Amino acid sequence: MLIGLGIRDVVLIEALDLSIGPGLTALTGETGAGKSIILDALGLAVGARADAGLVRRGAQQAVATAIFALPPDHAVWAYLDEKGLSYARDEDLVLRRALSADGRSRAFVNDQATSVGVLKDLGALLLEVHGQHETVGLLDPRTHRPLLDAFGQLDTGSVASAWSAWRAARERAEALRDAASRSASEIEEITLRLAELDRLAPREGEEAALAEERALLGAAEKALTDIAAARDAMGGERTTSALAQAFRALQRAKDRAVQAGAAEDGAALSRLTAACDAVDRALVEAQEAAAAIDAAADSFDVQPDRLEKAEERLFALRAMARKLGVQVDDLPAARADFSSRLQAVENSEEALREAEAAEKAAKAAYQAAAQALIAERRAAGDRLAKAVEAELAPLKLDKARFRVAVEPLAEDRAGPSGMDRVAFEISTNPGAPFGPLEAIASGGELARFALALKATLAGRGGPQPLMIFDEVDQGVGGAVADAVGLRLKRLAADAQVLTVTHSPQVAARADAHWRISKAGDGDKVRTAVEVLTPAARQEEIARMLAGAEITEAARAAARALIGA
Repeated sequence: MLIGLGIRDVVLIEALDLSIGPGLTALTGETGAGKSIILDALGLAVGARADAGLVRRGAQQAVATAIFALPPDHAVWAYLDEKGLSYARDEDLVLRRALSADGRSRAFVNDQATSVGVLKDLGALLLEVHGQHETVGLLDPRTHRPLLDAFGQLDTGSVASAWSAWRAARERAEALRDAASRSASEIEEITLRLAELDRLAPREGEEAALAEERALLGAAEKALTDIAAARDAMGGERTTSALAQAFRALQRAKDRAVQAGAAEDGAALSRLTAACDAVDRALVEAQEAAAAIDAAADSFDVQPDRLEKAEERLFALRAMARKLGVQVDDLPAARADFSSRLQAVENSEEALREAEAAEKAAKAAYQAAAQALIAERRAAGDRLAKAVEAELAPLKLDKARFRVAVEPLAEDRAGPSGMDRVAFEISTNPGAPFGPLEAIASGGELARFALALKATLAGRGGPQPLMIFDEVDQGVGGAVADAVGLRLKRLAADAQVLTVTHSPQVAARADAHWRISKAGDGDKVRTAVEVLTPAARQEEIARMLAGAEITEAARAAARALIGA
């Protein structure tokens, strides 16, 4: 609901702030007073086309601000999400547009800069305009199908669900068909790579294990070389043999000294004994050292080609990983992937047959649901046509005929809303062909026809947008004007309605009444808006009835209209 309209420097309005309530609000005043300026300002705020002529003479820019209070489930919030604009569902929506004297515009939503196109999209969600020169909403055939569904209270959920199921089945079948077309060229490559991986048989963590083994084996070979050098430096058996010969020689010398009568505690025998002991110890140590060197060599139990084989394995794994563009540790997973892909190719024919059967069944289910919905829409269209035509005669459209055209669409144009096109068509004269609303009806006829249709749809389809009827009663009076007022009042029971009117019968039905007037002269002429009290409202309706001189009879007639 529109709750506020702020206008700054628009044509003849210097500064004006209006509060708008629910129900029917009537705008009246002398011709040229500026009633259309109010609507132009509102159009400026919601993205309507505008030029520099709207800027008040002498001002740098015109600014219009529209404030809306909307329910939490209104479609506007989803649109703002799509555009990345911030908002709070429990706060008002503020649309603002500034138009400079050079024709440039700036647009804002909740004080966030945006485009005029965004304001226009929001305006399409928030209001409809029906008038002598403009009708926005009903002229768009895209709105006709949801309006018909709302009138007929048709459940379109089953069609939407069937459409989603068909689309999912179709996408799966298309994916499998695409895979099948690629499989012929890919199967040879997959088979070759899988064979190579099968021969290689990579294991998880193998690269790290081989790298560690390679490092150890390299170190072992160098250690064995050093041990062999130590063994050579020790002299091997030559050293122990020489020590043994030295020991035996010293032992013979000792024996001869004893035989010669050398004293046991004499210096010669003592020194020979010490020499023998030393050489004997050296012989034992040499034997132990040789045994230790041999034991150290034996601890490096390495096969002669073990390092070469480890390096060949490691290099083969790394070469395969480079070929496949993966890490060595990912080779087992790549092997499993190639295997599953090959299995999928081998099973694809069966899977494709199943998917195509599911697609066919889903398509048939959708078409059955869509055809049933077409029948329901045609029946609802007949009921809507009768209801609308019942509204036409009181609005001086008794010669007009209305119908709802429901035509099937080609399969490639089907969608979640069905496979039909819905269009409202009218014929304004007997024998004239039916045609689109905008091509057949004049401005006044179209505005009254929109009123008839809206009156028929009143209370159907959830929250209604703000509806603006601009001089919908132009050229009619008496009973027809009263019929217009009654229908506007009926609409306002469930929606907010603004109407610019010259008809006292219409104004008398309003919940709120604004009088638009113009004062001043020359460059100081200004448009003013007065929210009328009950007494002032009676006087204004009397003026509309009587003209320049208000009579008591006119006042009495005004009271009768207001009380009717």
